[in-house]
Amino acid sequence: MKSHAKVVIIGGGVVGCSVLYHLTKFGWTDVVLLERSELTSGSTWHAAGGMHTINGDPNVAKLQKYTVDLYKEIEEYSGQNIGLHMTGGVMLAATPERFDWLKGIMAKGRYLGLDAELITPSEAQALFPLMDASQFVGALYDEVEGHLDPSGTTYAYAKSARKNGAEIYTHTKVEDIVQRPDGHWRVITDKGEVIAEHVVNAGGLWAREVGRMVGLELPVLAMEHMYLLTDDMPEVIDFNEKTGKEMLHAVDFDGELYLRQERKGMLMGTYEKACRPWSPKQTPWSFGHELLEPDLDRIAPSLEVGFEHFPAFANAGIKQIINGPFTFAPDGNPLVGPIRGMRGFWSACGVMAGFSQGGGVGLALANWMIHGDPGFDVFAMDVARFGDFATLAYTNAKVQENYSRRFSIRFPNEELPAARPLRTTPIYDVLKAEGAQFGASYGLEQPLWFAPEGVRDAFSWRRSTDFDHVAAEAQAVRDSLGMMEISGFAKYTVSGEGAEGWLDRLLACRIPAQGRMVLAPMLKEDGHLIGDFTLANLGGGEFFIAGSGVAEDYHMRWFQQHLPEDGSVQITAHGPRLVGLSIAGPNARACLQKLTDHNLDAEAFRFMDIARMDIGMAPALVGRVSFTGDLGYEIWMEPHHQRYIYEALREAGAEFGLTLFGLRALNALRLEKNFGGWAREYRPIYSPWEAELGRFVALGKEADFIGKEAAKALKEDGGKMRLRAFVVKATDADVIGDEPIYHDGKVVGWVTSGGYAHASKASVAMGYVPKDLAEVPEGWGVEILGEIHAARLQRHPLFDANGAAMRG
Repeated sequence: MKSHAKVVIIGGGVVGCSVLYHLTKFGWTDVVLLERSELTSGSTWHAAGGMHTINGDPNVAKLQKYTVDLYKEIEEYSGQNIGLHMTGGVMLAATPERFDWLKGIMAKGRYLGLDAELITPSEAQALFPLMDASQFVGALYDEVEGHLDPSGTTYAYAKSARKNGAEIYTHTKVEDIVQRPDGHWRVITDKGEVIAEHVVNAGGLWAREVGRMVGLELPVLAMEHMYLLTDDMPEVIDFNEKTGKEMLHAVDFDGELYLRQERKGMLMGTYEKACRPWSPKQTPWSFGHELLEPDLDRIAPSLEVGFEHFPAFANAGIKQIINGPFTFAPDGNPLVGPIRGMRGFWSACGVMAGFSQGGGVGLALANWMIHGDPGFDVFAMDVARFGDFATLAYTNAKVQENYSRRFSIRFPNEELPAARPLRTTPIYDVLKAEGAQFGASYGLEQPLWFAPEGVRDAFSWRRSTDFDHVAAEAQAVRDSLGMMEISGFAKYTVSGEGAEGWLDRLLACRIPAQGRMVLAPMLKEDGHLIGDFTLANLGGGEFFIAGSGVAEDYHMRWFQQHLPEDGSVQITAHGPRLVGLSIAGPNARACLQKLTDHNLDAEAFRFMDIARMDIGMAPALVGRVSFTGDLGYEIWMEPHHQRYIYEALREAGAEFGLTLFGLRALNALRLEKNFGGWAREYRPIYSPWEAELGRFVALGKEADFIGKEAAKALKEDGGKMRLRAFVVKATDADVIGDEPIYHDGKVVGWVTSGGYAHASKASVAMGYVPKDLAEVPEGWGVEILGEIHAARLQRHPLFDANGAAMRG
């Protein structure tokens, strides 16, 4: 066994072998894979082997398409038969709500180049005659679906990697991982040790155990998963003989079933409600090529639906029941990327859909390791989307919820209840008593809207029970005064003698003067966005940064990667240790002035000023800024002062009719200002000029900030796309994100976010369109639930186009 390698990959399943292959494909050949048993010995060998390109997240769908397209390449290159069957597939909807969901999935596919088609139940039955068309209202046909041999595919990756120079050691168990003072890793096995610059945890069922070797508790849990194989079915044989084709894949979401042909019979699998975790605290190292005891009673409800929806199964004999463990993250997506604070340690685990996503995961991780960037927007798979709140118990609760709902509809206004509430602020109970309807973001409960007694969300793709109440909240801000909790934003303090110089190199903006704030884009080496913040100079070498709450771990990883080694800069992520309130509206100044001696006159405390001041008796940090686009203030305080300041503001604001508002009203208000947000309008795939943030990039400043030279080239080139806002002639539903944008009947762009801008009484969509069309006012359309609605380019904000309200 080699004693040194550039990369050691732990785990010989399809994901580990894919990472190995992609590293060698891109030129890193000094790479080693260690497997405690044989390749495929974890979940891979008993997988059903299905793959498809459809995914609710378009960025994940792109990687799934790459994975499927890759299979012929690795089969030819390796000489290993992978048993590829490209049959096509149908996704079936038994309810109108599910059919609406399929319409949205098809729409997303339009701008991704995925060729899917909505069809009637009878058309679906012609393609898949085992179904009873009367049980369904519609279907989605996708020709890029199929299945393969899991073991053959894994060995194809492995043989291709070996052909490129990689080495694979089976029956080599990793027993410990220790980082040396020089940053390299000692990977200690029962056959000796390997010193590596990089270690990839592709441990699958043992990913938790591998993580624990370096003090990391990964949010991943294995679930028992069952599928059955039938005896030969006359209906299948007859279809094969008459058409010369295999049966299609089929997914029956309402029955929680997936089906495909297996030899002359069928495979039927289920994501049952009565799910069961496997080995929830520790995976035994002795587990290998074994199956778990079947439990037909647990999946009986799904099978009963299956027999009703697919009558031929009622007469089919069961040849075998496969019950094996598969790993899941709390949201069902993989855990991929570098681990914060552990240089050279990478995650490639939680990849439940290994044969749909394994190739894309390998591609992204290899790009990331070699080039410092995954080459795609992979935040939906990034391990950094979970913070320390994702404990073992949290993970176990959320994974079970996710598994049991894998084929359930997740409506855009639906908040899932498992593992909640976990993180709350000091005024959580107060807001709840006021009717707050909460959502959880990065584990923290945040008010979405405030409901009168007896009113709750009715989950829907269309405007729902919250519509009029959110409208009232938004209008109250525009008319007079509103208050919301803002503790969910990420908050950081940067200090130390080197703080200003470091920030000048890290951020693309100019460093503000003491007592001032500025919008601060942060760029990657390629000049594209990796963050957008508000940066405040508090004086004395101390700076305050506010940004996206869900990206706290993501951005802390980037900050820490770039910290100077001399200790001259310290950065702290405050999380719930610093909380906040925001007031906004024409009477915001009058309300706040009643509580402080600090002069808040327009000239004394200008837009984008920030200062420490007492609010009543409590010290706070107050910035004159608001994401509503109105006159407003963000007020930050320690948790033990939040209730006091909240009550003081309620009392001071009573004469102005102060109204509580939540994130849904905030969304409505920021749409009126064409304000974008991180992870939607601002992503690592966009340049600042495409995202309309170019004016905040200080190319002329002296500091050589990250991405500066690339940004100059991007500005000159101009990029391909532009972020724009549209007013849509919608009816009873608004965009939620990822819908296609049309111009003159052709798909030219995509929606990033949107909704109803209540105060302006307009349905608004924000999204990216080609640069050469970005100033054309007419000819636009936006697809919502399968229907194209006329839209008008809204180049200037609907509210306060010249910014007088927030600056006055």
